[in-house]
Amino acid sequence: MAPSQDRRMDNLLGAELCYPQLLNLSCRGVMRPHTESSLLYALLSSVAVFTVVLNLLVIVSISHFRQLHTPTNLLLLSLAISDLLVGLLVMPMETVRFVETCWLLGDFICALSYIIGFTLTSASVGNMVLISIDRYVAICYPLQYPNQITRSRVELSVCLCWACSLLYNGLILKDHLRQPDRHNSCYGECLVVINYVSGTVDLVFTFVGPCLVIVILYMRIFIVAVSQARAMQSHVTVTAASKVTVRAKTSERKAARTLGVVILVFLMSFCPYYYPSLAGQDISNSASSWAIVSWLVYFNSCLNPLIYALFYPWFRKAIKFIVTLKILEQYSSLANIL
Repeated sequence: MAPSQDRRMDNLLGAELCYPQLLNLSCRGVMRPHTESSLLYALLSSVAVFTVVLNLLVIVSISHFRQLHTPTNLLLLSLAISDLLVGLLVMPMETVRFVETCWLLGDFICALSYIIGFTLTSASVGNMVLISIDRYVAICYPLQYPNQITRSRVELSVCLCWACSLLYNGLILKDHLRQPDRHNSCYGECLVVINYVSGTVDLVFTFVGPCLVIVILYMRIFIVAVSQARAMQSHVTVTAASKVTVRAKTSERKAARTLGVVILVFLMSFCPYYYPSLAGQDISNSASSWAIVSWLVYFNSCLNPLIYALFYPWFRKAIKFIVTLKILEQYSSLANIL
């Protein structure tokens, strides 16, 4: 082979190294075409921006308007904060991880990125469970709701949710925190491996348990809503029977739709991630499907405000106040938006 060809081959190999100065230790990667990288950055960045903006609207609305300072909306606020942080902190790092073939941010940021991502995801799931409990008590036990679901109890529950998420994920990833590069085979990798035992525990506490709670509570809500609609139908006069029948069917459809949206979105987002645990395998980000699976979980943070907030009329009114800058007017916090 000619000397010029040798130099071209050496340059090609050097360009594929994550750390060219470490020829024997550096990882090799195939760079994406510039057009493909640009499109991926644009797409994933737009998802992150949309997640941040949507959840920021929820946070500003609930924080500003006094009519929205209720225990239920405190749970929505906590959910929006966790989802906002996913879009602000996790999605940008995952975008770089997905588009680039090498991890160039160091071992500490590698470990920190997973702790932040797992903690925020767990907090988001915990907030969903708390919201389900709140709706269950409000619909099934309306007379006891004001005494059972108080502001102080909700604040304590939210604090416990965040503390448990941080502690739980710290225990799951303690080995990764102690030695971030323990699974790396070369410089330029950022690998995390959750063994089968830890993955099974995580499966129960972060997926199976919350999913069962949400399903059971929303099924109970659906049954109560249907029974209340039928009770109303049986106590009306004949002349109003047709109107009540329409309202009863509408109530049943709304309850069914809410249940279906909550459960389907949750399952669609988290099932692929927990498939290895269900199949008796270790969870590792070295799998080819990891990027798609993890982004499905994170994309749930973009959908949560749509599910829990955009169905509320007050949210649409609050958006109008914010977009038209009426929120800057004096006493705007006292506006009637319910």
